[in-house]
Amino acid sequence: MLNGFLVIKKEPGCTSHQVVARLRRLLGEERIGHTGTLDPMARGVLVTAVGQATRIIPYLDEERKLYRGRLVLGVVTDTQDITGRIIAQDRETRVLQEELAAVFQGKTGVQEQLPPMFSAVKVEGQPLYKQARRGQELPRKKRRIHIYRLEFSGPVKPVYGFQEGPEFLVECSKGTYVRTLCHDIGRELGCGACLGELERLASGPFTLEDAWSLAEIAAAVEEGTVAEKIIPPLQALAHLPRLELDAEAAARVEHGNMIPAGREGAIYGRGKIVAGVAGGRLAAILKLTARGGKEFFQPVRVFPRKADG
Repeated sequence: MLNGFLVIKKEPGCTSHQVVARLRRLLGEERIGHTGTLDPMARGVLVTAVGQATRIIPYLDEERKLYRGRLVLGVVTDTQDITGRIIAQDRETRVLQEELAAVFQGKTGVQEQLPPMFSAVKVEGQPLYKQARRGQELPRKKRRIHIYRLEFSGPVKPVYGFQEGPEFLVECSKGTYVRTLCHDIGRELGCGACLGELERLASGPFTLEDAWSLAEIAAAVEEGTVAEKIIPPLQALAHLPRLELDAEAAARVEHGNMIPAGREGAIYGRGKIVAGVAGGRLAAILKLTARGGKEFFQPVRVFPRKADG
């Protein structure tokens, strides 16, 4: 039984849902899901969870994302990327490196971002993109994001008219729309802009070096080696403190019972999430809690030995 994370090297032109559907057919496993959508026009890292690992998606550390993209200056589209319907063009634009650099610098840090209409963000229970396809524009709330760095990743030349601008690298918080970032950059430059290309290089600890194409996964299934490409749950949770469990404690938590925190309670602090490890495998995800004036580790996810792949 497969249990862990497969990092897929997504190609442009397919949706994240289509990648998951293909994996389900290839692996013969229905319990597969992705940890974060990647736009159809984008390529790169798409993290998928297989088997019991789908239950630990909320505990992954994927707060930071790293992308490589390309600006297209002088054009505005309804989707904020090059695949959308053009709604404005500026063929007379003239943008210099110094202007771009100043705008890039001003875009770093914590800020508010308005989600695009063509997005999976839900308003009143409906994804915005469904309303956008009907030509509707709905009010939506800005969301706080963090741009940790934004820099050119290639040569920057003066841009004249409607044409591709520079490649860039952006490290940002989860939930950031890079195409909206490009749209906002174009607005500040006064010429308009959209996203021309996008590649996700990393999602938390999962990087492009960990990724496999669907063709490579299919070949591994044929060869019987696909398990070698699975990242074990415990490795994916390396950011969590580990609590070593003896056989008795492991049996208790695997049956949903709390165990006394002992000295570890003072180390971690109330509410802390830890990985309970038994015999080198993930036995449970535990939360430090208090009851009757004493501290305990309460299992919030359990993984009995028979479920471990």
